[in-house]
Amino acid sequence: MEDNKVLLAVALAVLLAVLSKLKSRLVAKPKLKLPPGPWTLPLIGSLHHLVTSPSIYRAMRGLSHKYGPLMMLRLGEVPTLVVSSPEAAEAITKTHDITFADRHLNATIAVLTFDGTDIVFGSYGERWRQLRKISVLELLSVARVQSFRRIREEEVARFVQSLAASAGAGAAPVNLTKMISKLINDTFVRESVGGRCKYQDEYLEAFDTAVRQTSVLTVADLFPSSRLMQVLGSAPRKALACRKRIERILEQIIQEKKEAFDSGDETAHEGLLGVLLKLQKDRSTPTPLTNDTILTIMFDMFGAGSDTSSTTLNWCMTELVRSPAAMAKAQADVREAWKGKTMITEDDLEGLSYLKLVIKEALRLHCPLPLLLPRQCRETCQVMGYDIPKGTSVFINAWAICRDPKYWDDAEEFKPERFEKNNIDYKGTNYEFLPFGSGRRMCPGANLGIANVELALASLLYHFDWKLPDGMEPKDVDVWEASGLIGKKNTGLIVHPVTRVAPAS
Repeated sequence: MEDNKVLLAVALAVLLAVLSKLKSRLVAKPKLKLPPGPWTLPLIGSLHHLVTSPSIYRAMRGLSHKYGPLMMLRLGEVPTLVVSSPEAAEAITKTHDITFADRHLNATIAVLTFDGTDIVFGSYGERWRQLRKISVLELLSVARVQSFRRIREEEVARFVQSLAASAGAGAAPVNLTKMISKLINDTFVRESVGGRCKYQDEYLEAFDTAVRQTSVLTVADLFPSSRLMQVLGSAPRKALACRKRIERILEQIIQEKKEAFDSGDETAHEGLLGVLLKLQKDRSTPTPLTNDTILTIMFDMFGAGSDTSSTTLNWCMTELVRSPAAMAKAQADVREAWKGKTMITEDDLEGLSYLKLVIKEALRLHCPLPLLLPRQCRETCQVMGYDIPKGTSVFINAWAICRDPKYWDDAEEFKPERFEKNNIDYKGTNYEFLPFGSGRRMCPGANLGIANVELALASLLYHFDWKLPDGMEPKDVDVWEASGLIGKKNTGLIVHPVTRVAPAS
């Protein structure tokens, strides 16, 4: 009997100790105050709230109207914070910038970006800082961008000649979207490797296929801990196949460039690749530029440089065609400044103030990356009174912020004049206008991207008038974005170019 009492007392003491320990843990780790969000379903989380809209960022904007500028979703098993106001964007990209300095890598993007060893998706740290410094100072500086002006002038001249031939033939209307894409790709390839590239079409096809895999939500990305979903998910496998093709092409380009470099060919020093190979040879960087490192940097440059610029130029022309008054004003601005000229250079861009407003307004309405690129919370922190757990994926809905009527009059309308009387710019310090992001992870290639747009847009306005196919009115021009996470136009811009000022032959 006594033994039983002793055992009971010991058991009770152990139980009390366990309860005490559990209580202390609960006291030490209080329940987090998460941002509000819509109701979730088992397994899929918040996904059912997003599939009813043609684009994820439109659906997120609708939800943010109800749940606020900081909203928590669960995409499959991935906790996701959606940021939808300038104040919230400033908190993430400035106040807590270093806390959100990592990128969120899902399974598909990890495969495509060499496990996040590139600059765009690389983890924040010393290596990343050194590689970004190289890109900012050596590859994308104002001086470097200016050094490529001859390439831009030559490619735009070829482009205008091609359009003039189409206009003179009086044939069917042209798909301006496709022609713009080819122009920007040709320009950027020359800026990157110093000359034309025989692998260009193969590379772009592989890259476009890869981008499509990353532009949608897939099961492998939504359930990263599930081995079954990783097996069932096809996107990472398709992305890997594309990456291997891209890798093979870039290795060939780098090898050919190195051989030209070693043979004393002066042209080998041209282009972004030539700069990287010179830095590699001089061993003048704190982080060694191995062939693999150069390959990942070139992958980033090709990927970020051409797609965003062509998307922006396409939207500029689309919105001008839809807005005859703005088109007339833009054309008058260019034609008055360039009166009598047939050969155009970048020096002639000085003073074209309305042109710059048009580009800003197109970027406002049509951010090339509407959700920017996803960040990741590096450690649990508080933002605007809410707890954000470590590992949370973060989307900044720049598309929604740029169309918020609290900050923009007639927010859904194309009005370049809105920028005339303010100093709002895309440098990352005006948080109501972040087409290139802000903070440590801001896109470093904005100068090159805009330079690739300006001369081409001015030339299209100077040399041509633009007519829609018979039966179409300006209001009929489609302005919906393609599905997915990238803000490309859903359909091509089909127009008739009518030569107004013949280009120099």
